[in-house]
Order: sequence, then C-alpha cells, then structure tokens
Amino acid sequence: MLNMQASHPLPKADLDYVLRATAPLWEEARGCRFFLTGGTGFFGCWLLETFCHANRELGLQAMAGVLTRDLERFSIKAPHLRNAAELEFVVGDFKGLSAENLRYDYALHAATETSRDNAQIDPLALLERNIEGTRRFLQLVRSAGVRKFIFTSSGAVYGEQPSDLPRIAEHHRYAPDPVSARSAYGESKRISELLCALESVPGKCEGKIARCFAFVGPHLALSANYAIGNFLGDALRGGPLKISGDGTPRRSYLYAADLAVWLWTLLFRGQSGQAYNVGAEEDYSILEVASTVRDVVCPNAQILLAKAPATGMPISRYVPDTTKARAEFRLEARVALVDALGRTAAWHRHS
Repeated sequence: MLNMQASHPLPKADLDYVLRATAPLWEEARGCRFFLTGGTGFFGCWLLETFCHANRELGLQAMAGVLTRDLERFSIKAPHLRNAAELEFVVGDFKGLSAENLRYDYALHAATETSRDNAQIDPLALLERNIEGTRRFLQLVRSAGVRKFIFTSSGAVYGEQPSDLPRIAEHHRYAPDPVSARSAYGESKRISELLCALESVPGKCEGKIARCFAFVGPHLALSANYAIGNFLGDALRGGPLKISGDGTPRRSYLYAADLAVWLWTLLFRGQSGQAYNVGAEEDYSILEVASTVRDVVCPNAQILLAKAPATGMPISRYVPDTTKARAEFRLEARVALVDALGRTAAWHRHS
C-alpha cells in the first residue's frame, strides 16, 4: 500500500551519485563538526542522509548536530537517521539554545517558515520568525567558531519575475512588492541574506547563500504548497490530477540529488558573502508538468484545470539563470525531469 508519509532511506543509487560528485570536497571536513537546522524538512533529510553516506564511505569521522523541535516526530519520519551514530540531536529551538560550550566547523541553515498562501499565516509573524531564526543561527555561527556556513534562501527574493524574462540571474535587482502582505516570505529572505553577508568574513567565517527555486525528489511533500508534489500525490492515488489555476505558469525543477550536490559544493567552495541561484533552467508550463507526471506515474489519469487560460495575459515565470554556478563550479541539472519523477514515484511506492 502507498504511504504518502514515506519514512525510509533514500535510494543507494542517489546517495552514491551525490558522493561521486562531491567526494573531493569532503577531504577538508575530516574529523570536523557540522550543525544543521531544518533536519526534518525536504532539504534537511537530503543533507543529513548524504552527509551520513559520505562520512561512512570516506571514513571522515565527522559529526553533525541537528536542531529539532520535536525529536519524536523526527524519529517517526526518519528512524534510520534518528539512530545514526554520527548525528547528535539538539532538542528545542534557537531561543533555548546555549552555544557557550558548542563548537562547530560548518553550519547549514535549512529551516524556514512558509505557506501556500501567506494569508494562512500572519505575514508579520512569518517575517519576524524567519528573520529572528536567521539572527539566532548567526549568533551560533559566531559563538561556535564556524568557519563556513550556508543559508538556504529562495528565488522569492526577486519578487515577481517579469513575464518577458525567461530566466532570472543573481545580478537582476528585482524585489518583492514592499507594500504587499504576500511579500513577507520574500522580504524575510532578503533581510536574512543581508544578515548572512554582514556576518561573512573571507578566510575566517565564510557565509554562502543558496537562492533555491523548485525541486522534486523523495521526501518532497505530496500535499503541500508544491504543485509537482501535489500532482505526484494525485497520480499515485490514481488521479485525477488537479491544477488549481489555468496551467500556464512556467516552472523548472531540479532533482534533489542534484540539489544536494549543489548545496555541498556551495558550502565548501562558494565565495564568501555571495549568492548563487540553485535550480534547473529547462522550464515547463504547469499543464506540461502535470501531463508529464501523468505519463510517468499513471497514464490513464485525468487532468482537471480549475479555469481556462485567458488570452493576452502575461505568463508567470519562476525560472533561474544558473550561469554563475555553472561557470564557477560546473554545476548542472544532470537528472532529467522524467527520470526525476520516476525515481520519486518509485521511492513512494516502495515505502
């Protein structure tokens, strides 16, 4: 029976794939200590599992501290990680965290507050929690002697991507609407990026910023604020696949194994105080995404559009330009969307 809350290890093929791509990077981390927030989330699970795999396969003798507010919930979701010898769990949140006796070499801030619609969460509370979380993370970075850290930001910092701009790059100076409550998430990431940049000191405490776009892979929620995850959930249940809009917005999706490669590369090799777009460049309309999910997972399923496309309207886009990451580190989206969907569906089916 399909378990929509699958809680089992990532495919070994994916773990090996990430390790092959990052193996040389880990040499500097032998015997080192890592700290990670957001360990129960999509990013966090991939980072922890790939860390454990690298640690064991390369004999790094490294350790990672994981901040979690609910250890029982984490144990249910990922029992294989809960019992990992190289992981130390710090129960609570940043408010109750004392870093006086903690020492870490690397830190990864993957925790965030978000919502399908900011109206579902008080925008002011969302703004304040994200900023305060980053402040406290940076306090730990400072007091724990962290040498390199990465902050997972978002493409939301650019605001609404112009419809005539196929891909948005780091040098574009677009921003969220400052008088819209829906901008709370993007603005919280913008302020957090500035805080991280101010904390960064080349050669001493190097902070790197990952502006993350859209992704697919095991651990992605199947009933949350991710269209591709919702389509996968619909298809795994036999359909229909429901599109809440008109299917015209364009998105691109990076497979999570590639995401892990990018994040580890940026942590170890990214330039201090710099931001990098993280995502795939090949984009699809939401209708095309739903159709591809259907073809891969449940070919006979029906696709339902909430409304017909209006003629002459600008197209919504959320697609990164990743020239910077490709030029500096040769990072690529190597797993095609069809393969990514097949791997994700297989992982859920074998839960």
